Amino acid sequence: MTFTTRQYDFSDKRSGYAQLSADLETLLAGESDFIANAANTAALLFDALPAINWAGFYFLRGGELVVGPFQGKPACVRIALGRGVCGTAAERRETIVVPDVHAFPGHIACDSASRSEIVVPLIGERLLGVLDIDSPHPRRFDEEDARGLERLAALFLTASTSGAAG
Repeated sequence: MTFTTRQYDFSDKRSGYAQLSADLETLLAGESDFIANAANTAALLFDALPAINWAGFYFLRGGELVVGPFQGKPACVRIALGRGVCGTAAERRETIVVPDVHAFPGHIACDSASRSEIVVPLIGERLLGVLDIDSPHPRRFDEEDARGLERLAALFLTASTSGAAG
């Protein structure tokens, strides 16, 4: 299958995420491999979302999060549950929006350019990992981003159930 990316208009975030969701469904259609779908999801998000510098996954392995497919600068490889934004979102099993990463206790700075972050836990029958998006802009993410990215994470999980990590 050939997939062509396009420009997304996020001046209306609800509409932008709706378009992105439709395209992610198309991109993942017919493929159930967890890693392949994570790679394509990260690539699509990195290409589509404005003002971000990292998009990718951490998967739960042996009680800690281990970096998975991503786009951006090299990342921290392992994150303990409860540590940093990713570990905290995984432990709480809830989406966390951080307007200023420097104000988040225990923030892990993989890329010093990151100023804000959003992390969405991936929960199927159990916690599988997290979707992590960073931005070099403070206050880049809000509740509309949280809802849109939660929908995208759900689409990823639905498409990838037969090849689940872990």
